[in-house]
Amino acid sequence: MLIGDVARRSGVSARMLRHYDSLGLVRPTGRTGSGYREYSGEDIRRIFHVESLRSLGLSLREVARALDDPGFRPSELVDDLVRQTQERIAVETALLTRLRRIGAAEPAEWEDVLQIVALLHALGSENPASRQRAALSSAEEAAVPVEALVEAALHEEDPNVAGALRWAVAQSGEAALELLAEGLASPVAEVRERAVRSIAEIPHERAVALLEGALRSPDSMVRGHAALTLGAQAAQATEGECEERGAADVVPALVEMIVEGRNDVDAADALSALARRPASADRIATALVGRLADGPDDLPARRRLTQALADVPGVTAACALAELAHDEDPAVALTAAYLLTLREARDPD
Repeated sequence: MLIGDVARRSGVSARMLRHYDSLGLVRPTGRTGSGYREYSGEDIRRIFHVESLRSLGLSLREVARALDDPGFRPSELVDDLVRQTQERIAVETALLTRLRRIGAAEPAEWEDVLQIVALLHALGSENPASRQRAALSSAEEAAVPVEALVEAALHEEDPNVAGALRWAVAQSGEAALELLAEGLASPVAEVRERAVRSIAEIPHERAVALLEGALRSPDSMVRGHAALTLGAQAAQATEGECEERGAADVVPALVEMIVEGRNDVDAADALSALARRPASADRIATALVGRLADGPDDLPARRRLTQALADVPGVTAACALAELAHDEDPAVALTAAYLLTLREARDPD
């Protein structure tokens, strides 16, 4: 079969077939009387073998070695090809992501595109100061895509840069919440914590709903940040159903934080703020007393629960302290007695 016929049937151009011949990769076994290349059936099979190996990403030199070296073992080469392909996909994916983010910003001029690219590059810098400047300037110089800001916020380890990124994400408002909600479901604990901290800084009803859902998270750190934020919001809210619902949701989580000793001072402060509302005070005292009645195994937990009753007004808290003043643990008894003295001095009636 002449070269033109081979090219038509194989899909490999005549020019490439001549190149294969010059490299010694596929040499036609015959020549016509006029000197034209003549390919046998075995030659054509070799052409298809070459093309199959090239489709896997092998260079022509690697193809020749694979076909002609009897000692060639493909496993190592295939492993290299897998690694190279993964690296190439990662690079192309990163480029595609960047292009989509630039497109989402809807730049009007090339100057806008250049500013966005510069900020995206700065967000990925190894220099924390550069990342922080990019976060702080994102709302002024160019509209940095919210996806880029959220991704940076969820993976930032430097506390100063993280604070700047949370501020930048908060400027995006509701647009960032869906992405942050995905962060709450991350398998990485640090990402979940950064997600709930970012959500807490966005003043939106959807953010409140996400935080209320986070109270049921299996991650104690996520539950804690959600409880502290919702507790502060409920304490500042006006009297009404919304405030009562929020207090009812967060009190058990705050009490559990005190028992476990996780941000227990902040949790006790949040309960004290909520307890200023008469409707919440008895609920909080009941929760603390009930947890004491469950008998935490460690004495420090009982001491923390006793201390948390300090600023909770009402009869329930006062009766609990009176009983705890005779507790078997001297530290608990002394603390309760001291708190009772303070309450009597503050409210002699």
